[in-house]
Formats: sequence, structure tokens, C-alpha cells
Amino acid sequence: MTMACFKTYDIRGRLGDEINDDINDDIAYRIGRAFGLVTAAKSVVVGGDARATSPSLTAALANGLQDSGVNVFDLGLVGTEEIYFATSNLNMDGGIVVTASHNPIDYNGMKLVGKNSKPISRTSGLNDIEKLVETQPWRSDSLPVSRGEYQRQSNLNEYIAHLMGYITLSNIKPLKIVVNAGNGAAGHVIDAIEACFKASNLPVEFIKVHHHPDSNFPHGIPNPLLIENRVSTRIAVIKHKADLGIAWDGDFDRCFLFDENGELIEGYYIVGLLAQAFLEKEKGSKIIHDPRLTWNTIELVKESDGQAIQCQTGHAFIKERMRHEDAIYGGEMSAHHYFRDFFYCDSGMIPWLLIIELLSKQQRSLSQVVAGRQQRYPVSGEINLRIANPTLVINAVEKHFIATSKTVDYTDGLSMEFDEKNTRWRFNLRCSNTEPVVRLNVEAQENKALMHDKTQLILSLLRSSPEL
Repeated sequence: MTMACFKTYDIRGRLGDEINDDINDDIAYRIGRAFGLVTAAKSVVVGGDARATSPSLTAALANGLQDSGVNVFDLGLVGTEEIYFATSNLNMDGGIVVTASHNPIDYNGMKLVGKNSKPISRTSGLNDIEKLVETQPWRSDSLPVSRGEYQRQSNLNEYIAHLMGYITLSNIKPLKIVVNAGNGAAGHVIDAIEACFKASNLPVEFIKVHHHPDSNFPHGIPNPLLIENRVSTRIAVIKHKADLGIAWDGDFDRCFLFDENGELIEGYYIVGLLAQAFLEKEKGSKIIHDPRLTWNTIELVKESDGQAIQCQTGHAFIKERMRHEDAIYGGEMSAHHYFRDFFYCDSGMIPWLLIIELLSKQQRSLSQVVAGRQQRYPVSGEINLRIANPTLVINAVEKHFIATSKTVDYTDGLSMEFDEKNTRWRFNLRCSNTEPVVRLNVEAQENKALMHDKTQLILSLLRSSPEL
């Protein structure tokens, strides 16, 4: 067997019943068997998102784990971060969530962590798991003497209590919030947070959109990065005159914030806000950020007496660097946010809780809070292109700009900075770790027109390539 579903730091692929398909119940069983052997785990927590195939894949995975002698604790319908939290909170040896996040409806996959919620990627066991899945015959006489046990488990109350620890509830002022779960896995957590708010008499009203899980995703795959998937949140914010809107992807490890006008706020600016919020509490702390968009984060961290540290894009890389640096917070412009007190893992619930506390304390709207930063560092937004030979194309772009560039950085793809007539601009061009696309991000300093011009220039170079 060859495993097309094993990616850089997770498992993700197209569903199918044939042996050569990306992922199916047989492969899920094999992954369970291999995970148990590679990690020598005695106890593993599992769960799945709202996709139609997640229950059967989770059951097959659990069966494979049990056949490797692992005791399995099944949380049922969950978001990715609930598995991260439960792995450490319940003192498990590992955790696996069945999810394809924001991928198309005919996809599914898994994210794996070891003890203490440490990610399992190509550099920490995923290669070994893949090799076993590909090569082992899994004969019945290879079963352990003692098969692992299976039980359903709930960890929701402990998880919600942990989330509430990031804010001071008495700080929260009256707010009306649109929450859009996209028919994914986020709804039950929102309900639990709402109940917690009501028990504390907090004046927060939730307007729920596409709230209940639905494996048919009647309103589109929950992926707020797609412009068409933002419309329902925007309309609800305007209709209900809400203070802000929040939308999640399928496994809610990312949240996207909309201001009171229904406009999406780029995750880049939220990274800066959260970095400042943590540095108010712990001066001198380290903040991890990705290389795609950087200037706003670096400037705000410096102004707040923190240390900004650049790291390669991707949750496994960010988490590893955060542990190494003992960073208090890490953020990616793609709306992934990581927290030291959340076992260095990413969460799509903690960010918006921190933001509503910030808005309550400052008594300003979200648009007012970010307006100055948007003006100082306008950005293109991430642009994705499918390119047959991305390495050749990226090299061609570098060659075009190398004579005028001020700095060149290869931390993640190609980053180049420029200073033209006292106006600064930069771009990052990189291959995706999860999709067959090249991603472009451009930013400038206080010159939106220049940012647009340079974005179009790079796009014209990319589109004129015979490799596109």
C-alpha cells in the first residue's frame, strides 16, 4: 500500500472503499494499530467532527487501537481542541481526532498527538506510523494477549471551565454576538459557554446561525476563508445589529471575527491584539508568529516589551517552537492561535473570549480597535494559486526581485522586503503543507495603493509562467 493521506503533520485525504483510496475504515483501523505500536500508548482519547464518515472512521480507529492493547476513551462529537485538552487533562498517552477540517465534503482525516498533547508529525512518529500502515499484514495471531477496553467519556465541563479561566467574567459588558458554527462541530461548545454566561448573569446575547451539526453541510463546507461562506455571518450581524460576529471552520480550531459592520477582520490583526493582551499580563514574554505577514505583529510586540520570534507556518512547527521558547502565545495570520496554558495547542474558542473582554474593557467596537493597524499595514489577504511546478515559479519570482530586495528570508517559502522611495513593502510566497497550491501574501507600510500594485505585479508574474 502507498499512503496518499499522510501529509506533513496530519492525515487527510479523499474517502473511498477501495484499497488504493486515500482513507477508509480499513486504513483507519491500520492507523489505530500502528499508533499503538509506535507510541506504546496504554490509553488514548478519540473523537470526531460532524462529517458523515467520522463515526465509522472513529470506530475503526478505536478497534485498531484496542487490537494494539490500548484502552480507548471516546468523546464522540468534538472539535480538534477538545481532543488536545482531554489528552492532557485526562492524562492520556495520546489523542486522535477524526476530522478533515475545512476540506471538501468527500474528504476526511486525522490529527494525532502524543502524551502532554505534543503533536505527532513527520519528525515525531508520523513516518513510522505510515510505514507500518503500508507494510504490516495485521494477522490475527499478531494481536496482543490483552485487548484494550473501550468506553465513552465526557470532558466537556472541565474543558469549559478551562476556557473561562482566560477571562474575568465581571469585565464583560453587554454584547450581542452572532455565532456561526457552519453546521460543524462548534455548536455544543457555544451552548455550554452560553449556559455558563447565563449562570454568571453575563449580559451576552448569542444569535446562532447554522448552529446544529449537519453532515450534508447545506450551507457549504464550514470554511470562512471562502468569500461565499462569509455572507450568512455578515447578513446576521447587520440584521441583528450585533457587536461582532464569529464563524468557525469544521473542527473549530480556527475562528474568524467580523466587526459590527459585518466585515471580516484579517487574522493577522487579531494576532497583534492577542499578543498585546498577553504582554499586558506578562511583560517580556515571547510571542511566536509565522512569516507570511509580520510587520504589524513585530511592531506591537516590541511596543509591549515582548519578544517576537518567527517560526515556520504549520501547527506542529509553531507548537514545537512555543515549547522550546516557553512562549506565552503564538499566532498565525490564517486564524490559528496557540496558548501556553492550553498545553501549547491551538484553540478557536479562547481568541474570541479574549476579544470580547478586550472590547468590553476598552468600550470600543472591533472596527475601531483594528482601524489604525489596518491603515498602518494594509494587506492583500492570502491568495491561492494552483501551479504545476511551484519551485520553478517561486525561483523565477525571486530572480525578478533579487536586485532590488532589501532582505531575503527562506524560513517558509520565499519572503522578500523592499524599501522604495522610503516606502516599505514585502511579500511571502510559499507552498501549502496541506493543499496543492502556492500561497501569496503582500503587505506594505501605510500605502494601500502600493500594496495593491505590487500584489498585481506578482500575480502577473505567476500567471505568465508556463508552469501555472
